[in-house]
Amino acid sequence: MNAKLDRLPALPLIANDPYFSIWMPGDTLTSACPVHWSGAPKHLDGHIAIDGKEYVFLGQSSRPAMETKALRVTPTQTVSVMAAAGVELTVSFWSPALPDDLDALSTPITFMDYSLVSVDGKEHAVSLRFFASAALCYDGVVQPPMQGDQFSWDALHMAFIGQTQQRVLGHSGDHITMDWGYLYMASAGKVTLENGGLRFAAEAKVGNAPAKGFLMLGYDDIASINYFGSCCKAWGFRDGKTMPQALAEFAGRHDHFQSACAALDEKVLSEAREIGGEDYALLAAAAWRHTYAAHKLIATPEGEMAFLSKENDSNGCIGTVDVSYPSIPLFLKFCPELVNALCRPVLRFASLPVWQEDFAPHDVGRYPYATGQVYSARQHRPNGTTPLPYYLYPAGTDVYDARYQMPVEECGNMLIMLEAALAFGAEDKLIRQYAALLEKWVRYLDAYGEDPGEQLCTDDFAGHLARNVNLSAKAIVGVACYARLLCRMEKHKEADRWEKRAKDMAQSWLDRAKTPDATALTFDGIGWSMKYNLVWDQVLNLNLLPKEFYDRETRSYLGRMNAYGLPLDSRADYTKSDWLVWSASMAQSPDVFQALIAPLARYLRETPTRVPFSDWYDTKTGRFVAFIARSVQGGVYMPLLKAEKTAE
Repeated sequence: MNAKLDRLPALPLIANDPYFSIWMPGDTLTSACPVHWSGAPKHLDGHIAIDGKEYVFLGQSSRPAMETKALRVTPTQTVSVMAAAGVELTVSFWSPALPDDLDALSTPITFMDYSLVSVDGKEHAVSLRFFASAALCYDGVVQPPMQGDQFSWDALHMAFIGQTQQRVLGHSGDHITMDWGYLYMASAGKVTLENGGLRFAAEAKVGNAPAKGFLMLGYDDIASINYFGSCCKAWGFRDGKTMPQALAEFAGRHDHFQSACAALDEKVLSEAREIGGEDYALLAAAAWRHTYAAHKLIATPEGEMAFLSKENDSNGCIGTVDVSYPSIPLFLKFCPELVNALCRPVLRFASLPVWQEDFAPHDVGRYPYATGQVYSARQHRPNGTTPLPYYLYPAGTDVYDARYQMPVEECGNMLIMLEAALAFGAEDKLIRQYAALLEKWVRYLDAYGEDPGEQLCTDDFAGHLARNVNLSAKAIVGVACYARLLCRMEKHKEADRWEKRAKDMAQSWLDRAKTPDATALTFDGIGWSMKYNLVWDQVLNLNLLPKEFYDRETRSYLGRMNAYGLPLDSRADYTKSDWLVWSASMAQSPDVFQALIAPLARYLRETPTRVPFSDWYDTKTGRFVAFIARSVQGGVYMPLLKAEKTAE
């Protein structure tokens, strides 16, 4: 490994799903104590004795820390090279987050590989120890009664720990960590159960030839998601596989997974460098595991995939449409069927009697309960309590307050996501099954999307807007995508009509949104904003607006940038990283693209806020405002997605 440090605000150690998500909030593995993405301490400790002298290689203690010589973060791995007393230790935390192996990707297992070698020509007696705290198994600071055991499985030693009283799916909300299930550790080396957690130990005589080994950490959550009344397991466990079986399988496939991850890392990073150099490669590396870890892929009772996001550090919603929408570039490029899996729960809920609206819902519940939209519900359930089973309610029940719905936003999002999935190779079963719903949603866009009035949108955290120009752009793209969906269903006459409608809307939009230097924030001619929703015009070749518009629009952004990037709009200095990258992707010049991307990479390298890649931060100070470890960072992959479509 080259002697360099890849600097991120927080380093991913375990990044499997919203609960099994542990990060190092510092530059190196010995900068701080590991925490859950929400900031809750979840101790992982690593110590090494070299010829009897003790050092720390993970976490912090009174013992001296090994010197970090190099650190690299790739899409699938966090690798640190450390040295002390004539010995070099390479530690790698990695997960087989492989979109062509969804069984592996959905199984919450992380590897820790280690390699020891002498660098002073002498032989050394080395003892390496790793400890995983029982705190990974409960929420809060007071440890409840715990139980566990240890056993052998073929050549593996395994140990597990969990609460004595299991309350499966026992809470719902945000900033809550796992509070049920069992933490597992497995290795060919020595693994033992302790009162406070699980411990691994290995001893070796270390010389010029590397001494290598690995351990695995897995989390058996017993049940992952309450999916409209059914307690569903992760996709990789759909056929009855157990966590011990999965650990044994992963151990046997270690070398295969390692090679596959290395190949994926090389592919992704080389493509990213070709598009945007080291700045964009850093963004791609930071976003990969981060994005997958904000989701849970489950098997529905019908045996289909449902891919459910969690709104980390916002409101804890599950399957939020306007959180799924920005995430999809990553999935469209590498596994478009996952976009169908994002849409499936929303389409199911929107077909139930309780949902009588003529527009798409905002979400399907609050994690880990996919039991019906909670946003805008008249009955608020406090954080930590389980939401009401809205999916059971009959038609005519007064559940939701219309003032807090996002009709144009979510209708546009759903139609764009469904067409984009098919454009990149997903199956068309969903659009045929729910054709009537899609027609209802496009008619809503036709009626209200051209010049939205008092409509909420995904960016309303920045303040409510009426007559939102960017929201109107989403409606236009949604109508154009619906025309494409009709073509796929061989309804060509209807498709032609809707395509014409989209192009008429686009011309009207252009005439009314135009300002002397770009386009306005609202149709009142006030301010300016990123027009990120229009990126699909280029990615899907919708032919709505001329290239000259995109060149003029993106160049106008250059004079509005601060040290850490382009603000979201003219009202404040903060931005959204996903929308920034989408806006940069519309640039007609590589120089403009690079100029828009570089400050975001600078934010990652310099922000003083030690949280996983925040998508809402201040472009002047580089400090995060809110939103931690969210799924929307899949949007960082928009330039790669666009490059793939352009190359066809």
